[in-house]
Amino acid sequence: MEYAERLSVPLRWWVQGTMLIASLWLAVAVAMPVLPATLITLVAGGLMAGCFLAYGAAPVAVGDGHFRAGRARIPLHHLGTAEALDAEATHRTAGVDADARAYLLLRPYLKRAVRVEITDPADPAPYWLVSTRHAEALVRALSDRAAGARETGSTLP
Repeated sequence: MEYAERLSVPLRWWVQGTMLIASLWLAVAVAMPVLPATLITLVAGGLMAGCFLAYGAAPVAVGDGHFRAGRARIPLHHLGTAEALDAEATHRTAGVDADARAYLLLRPYLKRAVRVEITDPADPAPYWLVSTRHAEALVRALSDRAAGARETGSTLP
């Protein structure tokens, strides 16, 4: 694997979620005995943790002849140029300049993204817009591997 990351939720989400669960416990504990209030709060905390873990499990990876973003996967030889976007360009590309056919894997807590051109004529998506914490490293990995795959005409690493 040449590049891999998970788009895990930031620590501040966990802190805010914990404060929300604590507030829930206080509100419920006033209305009912402590044991049921604690059980309700534990269930709510478990649901919150499960949601955060599932939402943050989206992989972004380059390797094995493919680029993977979330559940989507494409052979590297079908990739064109990759461009690292700053926060403003990401906002613009996901907003007013967006193409409805594009594949988006965006997370609100990640301000930067990479725009990857798709050259496969059978693919309706003109580009992928993928959030990342390390835009330049992802662009390097995509550029190096995609160029090699196009030269050989292969999807092999």
